[in-house]
Amino acid sequence: MVLSATDKSNIKAFWGKIGDHAGEYGAEALERTFAAFPTTKTYFPHFDLSHGSAQIKGHGKKVADALTNAVNHLDDLPGALSALSDLHAHKLRVDPVNFKLLSHCLLVTLACHHPSDISPAVHASLDKFLATVSTVLTSKYR
Repeated sequence: MVLSATDKSNIKAFWGKIGDHAGEYGAEALERTFAAFPTTKTYFPHFDLSHGSAQIKGHGKKVADALTNAVNHLDDLPGALSALSDLHAHKLRVDPVNFKLLSHCLLVTLACHHPSDISPAVHASLDKFLATVSTVLTSKYR
């Protein structure tokens, strides 16, 4: 999926509004994913999956940091996410559908916290962005 100049502008503008909350939104999206899609928990048998656990907060920050890196490299997502793609494909062997599930839960989380900032156009741009990130992260599975 190709991100247009308008998509890139929407993504960067919206991500700028998240500010210091990216890590907490990442953690909330993970909690939402685990609650809505319990099979996603299988990749975290060593985690304390209770609400607000330090491990969920830590991993939520990692997710948010990776997405912030992607936002900062919209013109080279494969290069920016190459190491994460290798990790998830070769070491962690995460089922690719889980990226889509987390993306959905992240969009819901962002919409809950920034309802007036997610117009239909921004929603579409964020959805395309997260779909592209998911595609890049699963590109090395082949």
